[in-house]
Amino acid sequence: MKMRLTLTRKRSLLGILFISPWLIGFLFLFLKPLVESIRFSFNKLVIEPTGFTLHNIGWDNFHNALFVDPNFNRILTNSIGSMLINVPLILFFSLFSAVLLNQKFPGRTLARAIFFLPVILASGAISAAETAGLINLVGNATVAQEMGRAASFNGDALVNILVHAGFPISITDYVVEAVGRIYEIIRSSGVQILIFLAALQSVPTSMYEVAKMEGATGYETFWKITFPMVSPLILTNIIYTIIDSFADSPVTKIIYTTAFTSQNFGLSAAMSWLYTIAVSILLIIIGYAISKKVFYQN
Repeated sequence: MKMRLTLTRKRSLLGILFISPWLIGFLFLFLKPLVESIRFSFNKLVIEPTGFTLHNIGWDNFHNALFVDPNFNRILTNSIGSMLINVPLILFFSLFSAVLLNQKFPGRTLARAIFFLPVILASGAISAAETAGLINLVGNATVAQEMGRAASFNGDALVNILVHAGFPISITDYVVEAVGRIYEIIRSSGVQILIFLAALQSVPTSMYEVAKMEGATGYETFWKITFPMVSPLILTNIIYTIIDSFADSPVTKIIYTTAFTSQNFGLSAAMSWLYTIAVSILLIIIGYAISKKVFYQN
């Protein structure tokens, strides 16, 4: 007698099938290094001709990372502060760009490709090719410098406009800093734009047609239909942007340097776990707070 699967079980099996590539990769590629890094963080690793030996030192590596190392705490704090500034800017720019690119106009495909181009230029494959001498991206750096100079030049005028308009100094400084980092924001927004585009294209057009028939303005349509419908992907993009901002931060560089330049693998492992705990706490707090405001269509 055949066993009939309920809809809930079918969805559960599909979910397991969906995550199976990641699960297999984690079990066979990442689980052992993860356990080894925990061991290293509580030991002093001594390299010998035949391999290495571990000498248990308890929590000393964590103590040294937090209270002895002169740079780790400062760099970690600066990275978190920079992330808290960048994430809202990247999300706002991504959603704004996705709404524009979702409109029907000539050359829309080309415009989408141009917006995603900075992500391709910043990818690991391009960086590796540049390091190997296969390509030259000096022009890319020049563009970034020119955009920074232009933003700095326009910053003074923008400050005068905002101050005369009555904006508080804190908001003025935030906006001016956003303008000064426009290239970095554009470079970091490609994936988020694609996710928002997918969310916008999944919104039923009948909702917009009904809103238009009822006489809703574009402003009302955005806040009453578009924004609630894409809010689940806003949470997704926030989590992605936070993780992406930490993937190539000064913290990862100091962890790498501590391990492979200073040969202090135990301290490096302790820094890595402190870094992981800090990111995890941020993700839990931000994810929990924002999930309360997310609209899920049943």
